[in-house]
Amino acid sequence: MDTRRIDVIATTVSGSIQDWGKVRRITPLFRQHGMEDVRLHVTDSHREAREKASAVLGEGGRILISAGGSGTFNSVLEGCCDSGLPLGEVLLGFLRKGSADLIGKVLGMPDEIESAVRVFADSIRDNRTVPCDVILATSVGAGDPARHLVGYGGAEVFGRIPYYTENRFMKYYKGILGQMFGDLGPFTAGMTLAVLERVLKGAWSGKRTWRISVDGALASENAYQALILVNGYLGPELPYSSEPLGSGSFYLFALRDLGFRKLFGQARHARGASIMKDPERWGMESYAAAECLALEPDSGDPFPVNVDGATMRCRRGVAFQIVDRIRLISRD
Repeated sequence: MDTRRIDVIATTVSGSIQDWGKVRRITPLFRQHGMEDVRLHVTDSHREAREKASAVLGEGGRILISAGGSGTFNSVLEGCCDSGLPLGEVLLGFLRKGSADLIGKVLGMPDEIESAVRVFADSIRDNRTVPCDVILATSVGAGDPARHLVGYGGAEVFGRIPYYTENRFMKYYKGILGQMFGDLGPFTAGMTLAVLERVLKGAWSGKRTWRISVDGALASENAYQALILVNGYLGPELPYSSEPLGSGSFYLFALRDLGFRKLFGQARHARGASIMKDPERWGMESYAAAECLALEPDSGDPFPVNVDGATMRCRRGVAFQIVDRIRLISRD
């Protein structure tokens, strides 16, 4: 019998209709595997998930499992940072129940709940973890408070995706799409709607020029349709970097603005590895940062930044840097 405390933080705003049924089975399944001190915390928002994560660490918890999508996982991560506890003392897991669970897949976590809990129980007993860099995103000018992320981020089209996946119709929007199309449904729909919005506006809106600075040096100045930041390898859906999540570097992939008529083609190839076979044809640029990376638009208008599936509003620019490292529970 394992008496270590495990805190599972689940949100009701993530996942398909079938996923919602996973939550009530989490605690009894852990107990079947000899994990007796399992505490399930069901929250109705990402804000509540963040607050709960900070609270349970303050009460002595050290093993947290996020049950949701990337937005829930990011909120639990933020709660870990809020707690003031050294992140090296925390084990963080990703139980897949959401609209974008790329890190959960990279960590080898099954989608089926019985298999997932069995993997978690074995991995916790054997201390199977992988190190993951924690990135801080900070608005250069007035904007939202700084945010932490471990997976992906971005601006322009990629920054607009959470508007559709996180703020419209909430759990029913995501639940129905997820039930119909699987865990890619809401994310794919969000990407498609963001691209469609850009195409419809492209006929009369002007191009925005971005300055990309890497480790303190100007790397590029151009107009881009999408700016995609990844912490490392995130599976075949964002296959751009082959580096592990704890490599000490992070990466920006930028799609140059080739005109709104070519945007659908760019987006289609960006959703898989095919874009990397001919990056010049599709306007793909790549940059690796070890210390910091800054994105600065030529206008002072506010713009959205995607932070692991949540929206962060920035003005004048956004800066990213690695500030810490956390251990993620892994199958291998």
